Amino acid sequence: MPIAVLAALAAGACFAAAGLLQQWAAGARPDTEALRLRLLGGLVRDPWWLCGIGLAVLAYGFQSLALAFGPLSLVQPLIVAELVFAVPLSARLHRMRLGRREWLGTAAVAVGLAVALASARPHGGRPAAASVQQWLLLLCATAAVVCAALAAARRLTGPWRASATALAAGVVMGTQSVLLAATVDRLRHGLGAALTAWQTYALVVASLCGLLLIQTAFQQGPLAASMTVLDATEPMVAVTVGTVVFGETVTTGWPVGAVTVTALLLVCAGIASLDSSPVVAALHERKGRAVP
Repeated sequence: MPIAVLAALAAGACFAAAGLLQQWAAGARPDTEALRLRLLGGLVRDPWWLCGIGLAVLAYGFQSLALAFGPLSLVQPLIVAELVFAVPLSARLHRMRLGRREWLGTAAVAVGLAVALASARPHGGRPAAASVQQWLLLLCATAAVVCAALAAARRLTGPWRASATALAAGVVMGTQSVLLAATVDRLRHGLGAALTAWQTYALVVASLCGLLLIQTAFQQGPLAASMTVLDATEPMVAVTVGTVVFGETVTTGWPVGAVTVTALLLVCAGIASLDSSPVVAALHERKGRAVP
């Protein structure tokens, strides 16, 4: 168990550094590249962005190690600690100091996510049990939410715009996690079964779309406005779809259900506090490579 805890915290730290480097690189790109493949084309030539991708790969390695020694219900909440590392590091990079509001907002999102995941404790489920109609409903719902979030982002400014784009990215990445689970389930029946399944190719498309949306969110605003929403949306979508489509079980009833709902409300309050923070707004004005 100590190995799982240390590996999960190491994964969180690596995810935080990876997000920081990617946001720093993406923030320096022109606004005209938003939601365009040209954005990714420019970033792949940026050594700092590539370092961020490398750290993300290392983080997944730590996450795998943690899952080998501990349950998902322990590991995932600890990885959320990346927010506690990322937001202060971002402020430090831009030579700004976080106030009580920013610290409390960051803590609210991190603690709320950890408590919600730990109390819900999703488990079980069978990806093969999902019907074609359920998959179509999932993909249509994902597309609808993403389009609505991006439409809202066009009307918003500052950190709120980055948060709206991050919401779209989180929904796509949550769906990507579901597609990954279905693909892994197919692999148990052999490589041929995976290569002939449409979910495998949908996984590739979702991964590329998610990457573009994440980098656009990083480009549009400070890390505090995008990473908090990403970290909140992705597991919520994955758990919801896993429960509805795959038949996974979550812990409900009193008082566990009340704890989960309260924790999710705490997450929402933390995100709203950060997005309306004058310090985070100032970080948005300093986006890009203001510091050598």
